[in-house]
Amino acid sequence: MNESTSLKLSIITINLNNKEGLKKTIESVINQTFKNFEYIVIDGASTDGSVDVIKNYQDQITHWVSEKDNGIYNAMNKGIKAAKGEYLYFLNTGDVLHTASTLQNTNSYLGKSDILYGFLEIKEPDRSWVKEYPSVLTFRYFWEDSLPHSGAVFIRRSCFKGNIYQYDESLKIVADWKWFLIGIFKEGYSYLLIDKIIGIFDYGKGISSTPANWTLLLEEKETVLETEFKYLYSEIK
Repeated sequence: MNESTSLKLSIITINLNNKEGLKKTIESVINQTFKNFEYIVIDGASTDGSVDVIKNYQDQITHWVSEKDNGIYNAMNKGIKAAKGEYLYFLNTGDVLHTASTLQNTNSYLGKSDILYGFLEIKEPDRSWVKEYPSVLTFRYFWEDSLPHSGAVFIRRSCFKGNIYQYDESLKIVADWKWFLIGIFKEGYSYLLIDKIIGIFDYGKGISSTPANWTLLLEEKETVLETEFKYLYSEIK
């Protein structure tokens, strides 16, 4: 893929033992009509043939690695460190861009804000529906919900700095939620809603969508609020 000083976008895919989902995701990326991006694939030492899938497409992948990692956020942080584009876009294995022209249709928004986000089609086994996000992001909204970490958000790479230079790897589920909270409400990063469907999310594959993890999700959220917003925590709770 194109790599230059004017590189607009770094697309990052993380994968662990999901070769069919990985193939689908890679093809969604390389078939985009917009080409001013680099493509990074971070694999966690998969044993299901995922590496063979990567090798089949390696001439269209800018950078890839397959090695043991310490979880989803460690893998995402590896992608951040490898990225050179102005914006980062995470598209995790199994998720796809909405159409082949999605990046072409959203390219004009790049540069207009620190965080750009659109809508996400949620694909469940028996139905699909569109998740819409508000144009104004309030603290209350983030207590109840979040922006997705895969499929619908473009983040300016320079925003990963200071105490949010990467995702907090001590958290298993809400490190991306924590990053958005600090970035928007402490660092004052600008944001802009793109009124378009950006990606298709394979619901049920993500750790936060698994019912067994919901208790941990709430515990991690409370830990973040108590630590990062301690003077507001009692009122928030």
